[in-house]
Amino acid sequence: MKVLVVGGGGREHAICWKLKQSPRVTELFCAPGNGGIAEIATCVPISAIALDEMVDYAVKEKFDLVFVAPDDPLALGLVDRLEKAGVRAYGPHANAAIIEASKSFSKNLMKKYGIPTANYEIFSDKQLALDYLDKQDMPIVIKADGLALGKGVIIAATKEEAGNAVISMMEDQKFGNAGKTVVIEECMSGPELTVLAFSDGITVLPMISSRDHKRAFDRDLGKNTGGMGAVTPGADLSPQEEKYMFDAIFLPTIQALSAEGRPFIGVIYFGLMLTATGPRVIEYNARFGDPEAQAVLPRLNNDLMDIIDACMNQTLDQVQLSWKPGASCCVVMASGGYPDAYQTGYEITGIQDTGRIVFHAGTKIVGQKVVTSGGRVLCVYADAPSMEEAIDSAYAGVSRISFKDMHFRRDIGRTLPGGKD
Repeated sequence: MKVLVVGGGGREHAICWKLKQSPRVTELFCAPGNGGIAEIATCVPISAIALDEMVDYAVKEKFDLVFVAPDDPLALGLVDRLEKAGVRAYGPHANAAIIEASKSFSKNLMKKYGIPTANYEIFSDKQLALDYLDKQDMPIVIKADGLALGKGVIIAATKEEAGNAVISMMEDQKFGNAGKTVVIEECMSGPELTVLAFSDGITVLPMISSRDHKRAFDRDLGKNTGGMGAVTPGADLSPQEEKYMFDAIFLPTIQALSAEGRPFIGVIYFGLMLTATGPRVIEYNARFGDPEAQAVLPRLNNDLMDIIDACMNQTLDQVQLSWKPGASCCVVMASGGYPDAYQTGYEITGIQDTGRIVFHAGTKIVGQKVVTSGGRVLCVYADAPSMEEAIDSAYAGVSRISFKDMHFRRDIGRTLPGGKD
């Protein structure tokens, strides 16, 4: 099979790495790709959101499959466009990807179908939002309705912070059109958990759980980022807890989307909080998370192409997922200053000396050198029989890599979101 993966981050490197292992994949391409992906696939300089160019290229090259990995092209309808052009594409259609692209849609869907989540209100008028905040207890959560690179969520400890968050989103347009509408919701408490799942629109097949660390600094301090590292499993769940999440959240979500005429085919991300009253949904994503994909996919024993086929042929009920035992940890190495302003173009050394799997995110090849080209630069992966061993192994790999102003958290897997360890 001739396969094209759309995207150029760490998630896409992990997907390409896994697809490369399939004996069914004979030619692998990635657009736009990155410095690490270039070692295992042919990279094509087409932006993930250049829809017309991407469709024309896919038609011209006669790909057997296009895997659309990032959120923006999914929300913009790249899968729909490819299928209309006669190209087989993996990922949800735009009308299902809206579960990530619009937080107000997802919150209203959960309310309608009784899926447990935080209480909330939706506002498209700044003054009404500010008036509402005056009457609420703190802390409180303000979310930009649309896609904001994982940074459109602010947990405000005071009314002043909450008001400033609303103004920055709705008036200053910090996140562009994504903040024209905001969701204001109660601040839940408890450990966070991510469960990725394959779906064919009818069946949903959860993967092993993971736990992302979104804050920039140790002990869960600093601004939200796209994710600074992840571990698997994300929690020590009992069979009863897993069954509850499946029966109350996972399956009802897929059934709700189908009932709304929006069947979800692809990978769905359940961002959960394990509250004192049980698991509740924080958010949905319409694709593999990043860096969760990097922590999860290396432990998957199945051929990923077989699972993709089962999703697209609606035979997922015949698939049984198999996982490498133990635990895994991936640590993101970022540019200094991320998620705010940062410099790029710095040479990276030591990647080949780690003895670990290193997924590239913001890298490119310049001459014979690998240099930084983004905020999140690399993701160092390790697995082991125990969590502690996996964490120690990942950091041993990190210690061998160097680039100017590099930044990484030193407590991935050791600190729970919320600063509790």
